[in-house]
Formats: sequence, C-alpha cells, structure tokens
Amino acid sequence: MSTDDESFHPLGHEWEGELEEMLDETEYDSELGMEMAQDAMRVTKGELSEAEFHEMYHDDVMEEFGVDDRPTEAAYEQAQEEQKGTATRMLEAFEGDGEESRREAMKKMGVGAAAVGLGAWGTVDDGPEADLAAANDGEDHSHEGTQLGMVIDLERCDGCLSCVTACQEENQTDQGVNWMYVLDYREPGQGADPDERGGSRQRLVRPCQHCTDAPCEKVCPTTARHTRDKDGLVLTDYDVCIGCRYCQVACPYGVNYFQWDEPDVSTDEIEEMYSDMDGDHMVDDRDRWVDSRAPRGTMSKCTMCPTRQDGHMGDEYRGTTACEEACPPEAINFGDMNDPDSKPQRYLQNVVQTRAERMVDGQSPNREHVQESYDFLEGDIELLDMEYLEDGDHDEIEAALFIQGELDEDDLTLDDEELRDVIIDILEDDDELGELEDEELESLADALIDGDDGVDNYDTALDAIDAVITTAEDGIQNVVDRYESREITPAEVEEALLILDGEEEPWVSEQGITDEETAQQALEAYAGGEASTFKLLEDIGTSPNVTYVGNEPGPEAEQVDGPVAYDDIGQTDNRKDVLDESTVGDFGVSL
Repeated sequence: MSTDDESFHPLGHEWEGELEEMLDETEYDSELGMEMAQDAMRVTKGELSEAEFHEMYHDDVMEEFGVDDRPTEAAYEQAQEEQKGTATRMLEAFEGDGEESRREAMKKMGVGAAAVGLGAWGTVDDGPEADLAAANDGEDHSHEGTQLGMVIDLERCDGCLSCVTACQEENQTDQGVNWMYVLDYREPGQGADPDERGGSRQRLVRPCQHCTDAPCEKVCPTTARHTRDKDGLVLTDYDVCIGCRYCQVACPYGVNYFQWDEPDVSTDEIEEMYSDMDGDHMVDDRDRWVDSRAPRGTMSKCTMCPTRQDGHMGDEYRGTTACEEACPPEAINFGDMNDPDSKPQRYLQNVVQTRAERMVDGQSPNREHVQESYDFLEGDIELLDMEYLEDGDHDEIEAALFIQGELDEDDLTLDDEELRDVIIDILEDDDELGELEDEELESLADALIDGDDGVDNYDTALDAIDAVITTAEDGIQNVVDRYESREITPAEVEEALLILDGEEEPWVSEQGITDEETAQQALEAYAGGEASTFKLLEDIGTSPNVTYVGNEPGPEAEQVDGPVAYDDIGQTDNRKDVLDESTVGDFGVSL
C-alpha cells in the first residue's frame, strides 16, 4: 500500500482506511486485497491491461487461495497465444542475419518482450516505445446483446424509501443490508434544508451499478463475483464465495455487504415464501445460487432480481425489479440498456415528455373534464350528470336540487335517512347555522324536507342549500376559465402530449394548446426543463449501467437527513447499528 495521503479509492482516504481495517479482520492477506483493488481500478481506467493485471497477481493469488479463477485469465491466455512467435517477428524486423545482430535485438526487446500481455510492438523502430497499456485499447468491454440496467430520475424521486423496503422484503436481507440505498446531500455552503438548497432535489439513489467492466469481478479469486452472459447482470454465487471481501474493496461505489451472522431468514423460510413460483427465489436458470440474501460468511449486493428476469415469478415479472415496481413517482426505469425501444432508453429519449406522461396520469381536470364543463355551460349536460366537479359533492347537489324543487322525489337516489344526513351536513358547514345545537339542525333539516317555512333560520338554511348549487356551477366555470387562461392544467398537458405524438387537433377548444412549440413549453412548465444525465464515476472506466437524470453530486457533497428516515420505515441506515463490525454501505463520508 502506498503511504502517501492520496487515496486510490473514489470514496476517499478515510473510506480506504476503513476498508483496510476491515480486511485486517479477515483471515486473508489485506495488503494483497488493497493492492489488487487499486490495480483493478487501473485496469478499468485503461492504465493496465487485464493480461498484465492477471500476471502481476497470479502467483500471490495462488499462494493465498490455492486457486486463481479470475476472469482476467482469459485475457492472460489470449495474450500468451498472441505472444507466440512475436519474438521471431520482432527479430526479423531488424537488419542483419548474424548472431550479433540477434543479440542486439534481444537487448532492445529486453525482458518485456517475453512478458505476457505486452504485445504493443506493432513495428520496431527507433521511435518511442508504445504505451503498454494501449495494448488494451483494442479490448471491447461492451456487453453484446442484452445489458440490463436502469435509468433513475433523481428529480422524480421523493425520498419515500419505498424502493428500500421493497428490496428488503423481496430478498429477505438483514437489517442494515441496504442493497438499495437512498440519500440526500448538500454541497459546500448549502444548508441541510431543501429550501436552503434552492429548492432543487439533491438526492442519490444507489443500487449496484452492474458495471460492464466491474473491478469487483477482476479481484475475485473464485469466480463467485461474475457477469451473467445472457443479460450482463453482475452477480455473486454464494456457493463459490469464500468471503475474502476483496470485491468490497475494489468496488468504487460502496454497494457490497458481508454477511457476518446467520441470516434472520432461513433458506427454508425463503423457499416457503415463494412456494407458488417456479423456483425457490434463490437459484437462477443456470442452477447457481445468486438471488435473495447471502448465507453467513459471504458477500452480497443488489442483484436486479435475476429470478424475475428468468421468469420464475411468472412472465409478467420479466423485465421488472422489486424497487421499480414499488416506486410511487416511477423514478426507476429498468430494462435493456442496449435496446433503444426499452423502457429506460425511451425515458432518456425525451425526459420532459415521459415525466409529463407519468405526472399527469390520473390528474384533474383532464381533457374529458374540460369538455364536460363546456357541455354543461352550453346546456348539453345536467349538473347531476357531471363526472368531475372541482367544487361540489354529488350527494349534496342531489339534496339541494330536491329542496329547490328541481328534482322529483322519484328521481332521488338517496333514501330518507341519507337525505336528512346530507342536509344536516350542508347546514353544519354554514358559518351561521353551524353554531346551532344538533337538535336545532335536525329540526331545520326536517323543515326543509317538508317545506315548513315557519321555523327559525329557514331562509338562512335555504341560502345554504342554494350555495351548494352556486359553488358547483362556479367550479365548473373555473375549470373553463383556467383552461382558457393558459394555466398549465392536466388538460393542456394531455393536449401537448398528443400534439407532440402527432395527433391532429386534440385540443378541446382553440383556447387550449394547438401547436408544437407551445406544447413543448407547456410540458417544460409542468414537468421541468430538460435535465442533465450522468453516470456515477464514469471517468474511472467501469462502464456503469445505471444512468441518472438530475443533479450530479460534487466531490465535496455531504449526506444530510432526507424527508423519510430509515427508522420510520423499520429499516436501518447503517449496518454498524446492527453489528459491531464495519461494513460498506454507509455514505457518511464524502460522496
């Protein structure tokens, strides 16, 4: 380990120190784990080839673990094959046939010429030596075919922690093992209160990033941490994991958890919970134990629900995750990141439009409500036939119309007792009549029903009845007025969405949204303008498969309390609150 103050780990020097202390508590070589983690990140940055990385640590890994099944072995073996004959080709590049010339050539080649993975010599001349790490530039780390991942809209996330709860319930993880983690943060100079941060949401949702070039996988000696070929998910085979925790150190995102004790929920209990599904919610299609909580002494992290993707819970659950399914504002979008027609990619194609579609769903007054309001004002529909009333209650309107003589007794849907109770409620809401005793209100209601105008406060009661109708009609007029004033209501948003989708004349009237430019402006006013996107620590080369929409935390961001505490939902924020030993997952240090 380097002794200088600069940390190799993206989460900082303090974090790196805690990881080293954590490794010291294991039976395995902590120095080896730290050095491998540092160099694994060099591989993802392109500073070191996988073949070089494998060769550097092969002997040490074999000595420590008795096996070296790291995925970098493939690059190592390929480099060996490519190296065969390289020396001969290099020698032929030099003039001269004599033994002296060959010896001079060998000096120029040096020991590096025979080293595995150093096949950067395209031609041999007196120019500068090729960048040995550039030999790795030709490697394609992209995952062909399906690559599952997420687009998470941080501006839509409300910090409710429903995703955290859903993940725990689906996978039966212990307290503090937060595979899904949500945190609020502030930048330097900002207060903890959101209003002091300009009102903008500064929140991060942190599942595993399921990196295409995952450093955690490169340091695993047993292939326990691996990428599933069919969908690119980075998983842990609990049957193969030895708990060395090297993956925990190599992960730049702090998403790994070590299972110290026997899990709270047994495998028998998990199997019973999912007895009605095709499988046990633990073993995937390859018959590898990669899902649900980890057994004692192994590592775990977010899996993105492989048994769902394999169809074990039913075809309707394919392409879904527990966290996405539970998210009320639909901030999480899961799917194939390589498919332009997938849910996450469609979200990215027009963030404003997709946000607006989700925000407006089920909101009022919509286009149908506005059209209905116009119909009422034009006399084409009766008040009681209105489906949407901005101000008014159908039962109260029915009772008021009956008292006014506008509705026959035969047309009442309320029975006698219901009618009386509704009228009493109307009278109670009146500022003056609401001060009467219950008996007086009941007598007044009976008088209204019977038409007995000789009782006290009768005229005031009639005014209260008339106000019910007036209020409802004013509310209908208000719906139309708001629509025509270009206030951005759900109706205008729906019109704007339809216009941008190419539908002709979807507006209720020409007072609404009628052109594409105005439509886009309406959506931006309703759902916010175009937002920036980012990937966490993208510059270190891990190729994370989670894309964020919203504000990216700065290097000096600090965690603050969110709107919902983990305690409020029966969860634990920090694993240290459950166990004496430390585990990764607490973002209490710099982001």
